[in-house]
Amino acid sequence: MVPPPPQRLWVGMLVVMAMVVVELPGALQRCIYDEVQARAGGVPPNQPRVRAQTRHPGRRSVAPPTPASPQPIRIRTWIVKESKNLSEDEKERLEAAVEDAVRTVSSLLSVNRVIGPLLLSRNINKYCKFLWKNSASANYNRCGRANSSYRNETCLDVTIPDDHLAGCDIYPQAGSPLRIQLRPGGAGLPDTDFLLYLHIQATDKCRAQPDVSAYAVHCQTDAGGRPLAGVVVICRDRLTAATHTHQPAVQTVIHELFHVLGFSKDLFHTWRHCSSTSQVGPGCSLRGRVTHSDGSGLMRIYSPSVTSALQTHLAAAGPELGGPLENLDAAPGGVSSHWESRLLQGSIMAAALGDPTTVRIDPLTLAALQDTGWYTVDLNRAQSLVWGHGEGAMFGSLSTCQNKSSSFFCTGSGFGCHYLHLHKGECQTDEYLEGCRVYKPLKNGSECWKEENSREENRSGEIFGFHSRCFFSNLTRQNQSGFFGSSSSVGGRCYRLRCTGTNRYQLQVSGSDWLDCPAGGAVQIEGFQGLVHCPDRRLCVYADVSPPEHQVTTFPASITSVSQKETWSSLRPPAELTAVPALCVSAAVCLLAAAVASVRTRCSCRVRIHAAPQDHMDL
Repeated sequence: MVPPPPQRLWVGMLVVMAMVVVELPGALQRCIYDEVQARAGGVPPNQPRVRAQTRHPGRRSVAPPTPASPQPIRIRTWIVKESKNLSEDEKERLEAAVEDAVRTVSSLLSVNRVIGPLLLSRNINKYCKFLWKNSASANYNRCGRANSSYRNETCLDVTIPDDHLAGCDIYPQAGSPLRIQLRPGGAGLPDTDFLLYLHIQATDKCRAQPDVSAYAVHCQTDAGGRPLAGVVVICRDRLTAATHTHQPAVQTVIHELFHVLGFSKDLFHTWRHCSSTSQVGPGCSLRGRVTHSDGSGLMRIYSPSVTSALQTHLAAAGPELGGPLENLDAAPGGVSSHWESRLLQGSIMAAALGDPTTVRIDPLTLAALQDTGWYTVDLNRAQSLVWGHGEGAMFGSLSTCQNKSSSFFCTGSGFGCHYLHLHKGECQTDEYLEGCRVYKPLKNGSECWKEENSREENRSGEIFGFHSRCFFSNLTRQNQSGFFGSSSSVGGRCYRLRCTGTNRYQLQVSGSDWLDCPAGGAVQIEGFQGLVHCPDRRLCVYADVSPPEHQVTTFPASITSVSQKETWSSLRPPAELTAVPALCVSAAVCLLAAAVASVRTRCSCRVRIHAAPQDHMDL
């Protein structure tokens, strides 16, 4: 008897947990992924990996043929039976956040699609009491006796429905073809490349840590190492009207999805090397170890796309410029599943996520997913990572961040502008910055683009509104007697902005005309004492850095939603748009919206949220 193909074997549950800790509005959302994962353990060494398959009773499974070219990944979401009844408001908030996150990820990643239904495997170590170990026997490595206590398969305390699982058999005699079916195979899930189980409940972890928003695990991989399924637990109290905000929830789900799809220290060593960017999947060879320490002791990812992306971002070259990994949440000499915050502030895969308007699906993160070898990635759709852009190889090092050699860092504890200039900020540090200080958005009223933040007393001539940005300024208005008040210290002030070209712009102060503001220089305003400083290479440079209501969008991938809601991901425009003066952006958005409307009905992929039948919560 020929042994069963390796794809029928169980891939041990890779419990790769990620927890996002949400603090007060405006504060950081901190992911403690690796801390929780370390407590849960990982995949047993050299465990064979499973391939998705279609099960035919009584017939040996055959691996499906490989598609001709990668297609956008089809992510199926499934509300598990452990989730209790949700209110209509909770369902609506959950559906909106998950749907937007899945649509965004599906528009970025393509895979060799699963042919036929996706069917997960059962854990042979759970259902089987012993394996036949005589290599000369016909049933070598097959299960000889069932474990009488076997009940079901779980992942992060979620029971996987039998309909999603392959069957399993018992061979009671070592050399006999006699086979007893222990569990029949399920129907599987059609049109699915990745299955995301959603567990919405106030779990023990949620109750023990009230500031926990969500956590996730990866469950199974296929024969080439690509993850096939995962669980995201969403703490139910985060769906209440008092605590829920849409965009942070979307970014949390995207962050967790990127972890379970491959941005994980437990999966780095399984990344694949493919001979061309259009080739993905099992046919690619293992890369081997991709993480190494640089000369300063910082662990980095050295893979081709990641290294190239960082060199382009910093406008520098060098053998040590690999993707920097966070060292705070890793043991000495260990590896983290997050980017180093000092070097990649604002990345979607940094360990701490700030205000949602400052979080970016950045080029390095997409490059890392490309280098897994499981996906082809639309790298051109990365959002601009302004932090450290063009600053050179030493940017973010502890030796340089504290001597103000870069305008991205600050010293002391004064007030100024966040580096995207959408918010006023305060010079602060945190545990991930290791003593380096940056201007962080103020907790209250920091948004220059919100008109409601205007104040009655306005000695500095501030203007709040959609077109306003933060400038370093010490303006003081002339009073009715013709005298100036006491001069103020330089801090962040909100003034109206108008772009006239790339890195060229004008500003307007309350009561003034439009004035040219030379990038890197300063300007005086009639009727005011003091100066307004004009930032260089920050304003009118990045077309996709704007307030959330009007962020420049791109076409989503060819996907449709069951609910057909018009929700679009705020991703970077095509490269040729990034250098266009910002005055043209509004017109471009209008044309783009018209084009999207014309092709919307021709799109064809899937973003589905399914509820377990037991709960009758079909969203």
